[in-house]
Amino acid sequence: MAEMKFPKKVRLGDITVRDGFQHEEKFISTAAKIFYAEELILAGFKRIEVTNFGNPKGMPQFKDADELLKGIRYSKKLKKAGITQDDYEVTAITIREKAVDRAIEARKEGYGPDRILMMVSTDEEHHFANSGITLPEYWREAERCIKKAADAGIKMNGTVSTIWGSPISGPTDMKEAIEFSKRWLDIGAADIEHADHDGSAPPDQVYRYFSMLLDAIPNTDLHIAHFHVTRGWGLANVLAALNAGIDIYEATLGGLGGQPSNFMDDCPVPGTGSYYYRDPNYVGLVQMEDMVVMMDEMGIDTGVDVDRVLELGQLMERTCGRKLRSESILNGRIPKDPRPEYKRAGLTEMKVRNGEKPGQKFPEKEGVLV
Repeated sequence: MAEMKFPKKVRLGDITVRDGFQHEEKFISTAAKIFYAEELILAGFKRIEVTNFGNPKGMPQFKDADELLKGIRYSKKLKKAGITQDDYEVTAITIREKAVDRAIEARKEGYGPDRILMMVSTDEEHHFANSGITLPEYWREAERCIKKAADAGIKMNGTVSTIWGSPISGPTDMKEAIEFSKRWLDIGAADIEHADHDGSAPPDQVYRYFSMLLDAIPNTDLHIAHFHVTRGWGLANVLAALNAGIDIYEATLGGLGGQPSNFMDDCPVPGTGSYYYRDPNYVGLVQMEDMVVMMDEMGIDTGVDVDRVLELGQLMERTCGRKLRSESILNGRIPKDPRPEYKRAGLTEMKVRNGEKPGQKFPEKEGVLV
């Protein structure tokens, strides 16, 4: 019988504090952001994404970018646990060059990120909506930014979006995303995030794309899978990507996240414009809790403390003030030991009365147990 082939070990990046919180329509306190960043590192995550260095007028959720990074870098909690800055990698989003310059200045001051991220969409309309410039202009800017970031000791991630479709222009060609990925590597990106930012990817096309990708660029260290669950396909897409051979994934606690909020507390804000969704509260990323439980049950080493992740998921519901997407924080992990409290009394006695042996599960046939 043919079996699906999965990696024996995966590498997970938690992006709750950035991608998760960017969609929240209330300001998440800096203290809460620092708390979750610290706890995720203590749970075993080696990669966390925590803020956006873009203009806070558009995305006020990130007005505390510098304060947040300082809180993580100078954390007494992490120091007490024996964790140094070399033990984990912090990423900040820097869509445009001014944001890259902010990240470089923060790095020079000693608290800046290890890694930053710039983003292209294969659909130029979607790209223009996010960045405000054309693709050729952006590629020139990105190449310039990669060089200056490298000089400051910062790695650049190149994200490719609208791989499986665009919320603005509709269907896209996956082959273009392969070419965009090659372009990122040619100009010096350290790795590539392959993103389904609006939940357009069905699992068969996820498997097809990542199979094509690994044929073209076989080094799995370079590829990160990033799935949204707008249509409920998130974990199915993770499974498809695992089967293709991808071993680096991103997710958020509770499946938080989505397009940057265009409302903050009691005030409308620009965000990135009108929502692409009918219900902005029903979008998000793959649920980290459910993903790590699923992988753990499949025998895949996640490198993180699964129980601690589930505890953080429960706390996150208190932070956000509502029920989130995770099923695993409600129903827990799959039991591995008997649960006698659920037994119905009388089975042993009935088997004795029936003349059945302990463990017998089929009736006797001609004096032989079947």
